[in-house]
Amino acid sequence: RDKLWDRALHTQLLTNLTASGCSLVVFDLFFESTNLETDAALAQAMREQGRVVLAARLDDEPEVSGIRRVQIVPLNELLLGAATNWGVAKAGAEPGMAVRRHWPFPAPQKEYPSLPWVAAQLCGAKLKDDPQKQWLRYYGKDGSWEAIGGWKTIPYHQALSPNSELFSNSIVFVGYKPKTTALNPTDDDQYGTPYLRWAEEATRESAGGMEILATEFLNLMNHEWLHRSRWMEVLVLVVTGVLLGGGLCWKRSLPLACGLGLGSAFVVLAGAVCLSYFTDCWFPWLVVVGGQMPCALLCQIILFVREPRLSDYEFFHQLGDGAYGKVWLVRSSIGQWQALKVVEGKIEDCQREFRGVKQYKPISEDFLALLRVELISRKKRDGSFFYVMELGDALTPGWQDNPATYKSRDLWRECAKYEKYRLPPEECYRIGIELAEALVILHRSRLIHRDIKPSNAVFFKNRWKLADVGLIAEIPQPGAELTQVFTPEYVAPDEPAGTVAADIYAFGKMLFVISTGRHPVNDWPLPTKTLIESKEWSCLTALNTIFCKACRPLSRPGQTETEQRYATAVEMLADLRKAQKELGDHPTEKM
Repeated sequence: RDKLWDRALHTQLLTNLTASGCSLVVFDLFFESTNLETDAALAQAMREQGRVVLAARLDDEPEVSGIRRVQIVPLNELLLGAATNWGVAKAGAEPGMAVRRHWPFPAPQKEYPSLPWVAAQLCGAKLKDDPQKQWLRYYGKDGSWEAIGGWKTIPYHQALSPNSELFSNSIVFVGYKPKTTALNPTDDDQYGTPYLRWAEEATRESAGGMEILATEFLNLMNHEWLHRSRWMEVLVLVVTGVLLGGGLCWKRSLPLACGLGLGSAFVVLAGAVCLSYFTDCWFPWLVVVGGQMPCALLCQIILFVREPRLSDYEFFHQLGDGAYGKVWLVRSSIGQWQALKVVEGKIEDCQREFRGVKQYKPISEDFLALLRVELISRKKRDGSFFYVMELGDALTPGWQDNPATYKSRDLWRECAKYEKYRLPPEECYRIGIELAEALVILHRSRLIHRDIKPSNAVFFKNRWKLADVGLIAEIPQPGAELTQVFTPEYVAPDEPAGTVAADIYAFGKMLFVISTGRHPVNDWPLPTKTLIESKEWSCLTALNTIFCKACRPLSRPGQTETEQRYATAVEMLADLRKAQKELGDHPTEKM
């Protein structure tokens, strides 16, 4: 070991192999010097064997002026003339590093034929002359590689003993084997392998250059080298990028996302191993496991930290079905009771409500007349989101001890407290003014409510406000296509839903219902005879004029200004305030 050998030993080996019926001998040794005493006998032994391949070495000189010179070191001419052929004995990696590719890469290169390539051709392997990028396929870490008859390593002295059965019809590689399997970076003919012993870094598996060349030879003989499919890699990376980026971010549960990420990493790793094991294709799985998956998981963590989560709220029971979603009674992490609406459904419907609530939220923070939206979650990829609102007053006190009994104090339930569902006149005026003030603010902010009715007016801390803000939208431009969202009983028959005029009409119908207790369609527009003859009718005549004007048909030729419908909510609010003042100036006419 580590010294020049007597070539007479190689002559004896060849003689023994020839007698045993060896079919091919490959020397991973550099016969560059000349020794006349032994070379003639060795050359004769090569001729007698008939199929011997010698190893050549490349002299790779440093770059000079951007030019890199590579040349083959001359072989012993006497031995070269006796051998069948020669090839370059070179592994495709630096000493100490793991060999991943066949050399040369791509192969073949006619100017520099590799030793395994020449040996495989002599054995009848059908190899293409077109250069191919070939990656090394390892067969096993213990050397028991199931290829042509298996692989067996024996010491040189044992091969010198005659054994016809051991070498009969076999292919023999002669070369250097490291003293130990522990990787020694200073050994210039020792390379790493993909196999590791997990106990200690010092016991990492290694292989000599001869074992690498023999592995390449078996790859070529069986056409088992690995190759890469670029279009398949691009397709897989795009698909995994979409699935990981979309899938992990879609699942806003951090533990679930981590579980999905680890599961995805295992699936990709197992798939890549099976791909290279059962086929001749390999895939760079670390791009997915070490790149795409951690990036997707990091994005999920960032979203998880920045975005409010449903888990921050304790859910109790459903308060109702709003537009495109459900409203729940919830309690926040700090113990505050709130209403939370989860918006799900078609993407376009969710997007429409998201835009409306997003425009409404900053306005609601500036005016006490508006129901306040306290939080809007980030919209998800499927369009769903949730938002949190202030909670309306309850019908009954002490509901906090039993949250299941909570019912909001909306205007329809308020009417149910009174005989024949008719609110007192002074309540009608007070409620009408408070709600009209909210409507004026919305319209001035270029927004419309689109679904005004008694059940969408809720009492919040001594003030009535318009609820169900999810339907709020921008006032449409003239000629724009209108979204038809409304309650049929409160929609104007001559005005498309989703306009300022439609809001005013629905507001007038609501005033009619709470003041008369009548049906908004079947009993419209005349109050009953009983109501006209009642004591409170004189207090409602002004209100009757207001809601009749709000619900008049559209302007017709010949109508006077006083016969036309309210053009703005400001006009209606002014009449309500005037009527309330007149009612206060005539207390004898009150109920």
